[in-house]
Amino acid sequence: MSLKEKLIFVIDDDEMLSLMLSDHLSQNPLHKVIRFGTGEEALRKLSQNPDVIILDYNLNSIEPNAADGMAILQQIKSLDKQACVIMLSSQEQYGTALQTIIKGALEYVVKDNDAFSRIDAIIASLN
Repeated sequence: MSLKEKLIFVIDDDEMLSLMLSDHLSQNPLHKVIRFGTGEEALRKLSQNPDVIILDYNLNSIEPNAADGMAILQQIKSLDKQACVIMLSSQEQYGTALQTIIKGALEYVVKDNDAFSRIDAIIASLN
């Protein structure tokens, strides 16, 4: 079995977290990571067919007219039903997580000390 490179989109308006997550994921030589500050930017590049999209739930805190993570999730899924989206959020409410799964997210990961390792495990399980 040969391993293929995975194209990963990281969509988060938190510049520091986005950079840290991208650097972390890029340590794997089979990961090509592209960062986006808004969901709209990522939607314009969706034709690149990313293998995984890591999407922040609270996405509209910096750009005043940017869509939030749920709206971007729905747009991604309407354009590509097969898109593999991992929602990333500081929200720990079960209802929030459930809503993202209902709308098509593969997983919901809370931004905590274990978030990066959980994301690694999810991506690894997609081989």
